[in-house]
Amino acid sequence: MHFTKMHGLGNDYLYVYGEVPQDIVALSTRLSDRHFGVGSDGMIYISPSAVADFKMRIFNADGSEAKMCGNGIRCVGKYVYDKGYTDKKILKVETLSGIKDLDLVVSAGKVKKVAVGMGVTTVDEDITVHACDKDYTLTPVSVGNPHVVCFVEDMDTVALTTVGPAIEHDTLFPDGVNVEFVQVLSPTELRMRVWERGSGVTMACGTGACASVSAAVHNGFCPMEQPISVQLDGGVLTIEVHSDYSVTMTGPAETICEGDVD
Repeated sequence: MHFTKMHGLGNDYLYVYGEVPQDIVALSTRLSDRHFGVGSDGMIYISPSAVADFKMRIFNADGSEAKMCGNGIRCVGKYVYDKGYTDKKILKVETLSGIKDLDLVVSAGKVKKVAVGMGVTTVDEDITVHACDKDYTLTPVSVGNPHVVCFVEDMDTVALTTVGPAIEHDTLFPDGVNVEFVQVLSPTELRMRVWERGSGVTMACGTGACASVSAAVHNGFCPMEQPISVQLDGGVLTIEVHSDYSVTMTGPAETICEGDVD
């Protein structure tokens, strides 16, 4: 099997063009391992679509399937353009959370960054979850996949590797949930760290950044219709929430290497 390792702000996946194999759970788990495998946050399969230009399916490092990945879909745009599967700079990509629109920014024949129409987010009223002997106020947000956003005063005080999994597996979330901790730096700048469902701590999460800005707008921390910079461990994403809570995400996509595995 030939793969291309790519990343969006350090959120790295192994990309394969073709149909998903039957042993995908074991395969994604094995190859994602950073000590005994190739090392990644999971695998993304790209194939033709009957309803869009391409289809993507996302499998986390534990083999579970995700509905959507914002960093991953940007890399899908770069993959299909750079490898000659398309010469279009405006693409539609089918995902389990609907069809997403991509606008490719090309320089010297290669995609450098991608703007993605992420669809409409749904922000619910705050809930309280007790985790690790403390109560956490969370804003639930759907970006086609489930998130909860926790606003904090100081990111350095967040015990991400203990509180993250405790919230992810709380009984309120029988299917698990992505957990974002967010510090408001200014009305147009956020700092975010994420515990991703099925993958743990990752360098970046595109849908998480969209959820965080949507929650910040909902709670009055950030304005609508303005680009908001979200500082992630792997770099910066630009998120804009529109008046109907549709979201545009813009960020880079990079190729790391090519490889083959048995």
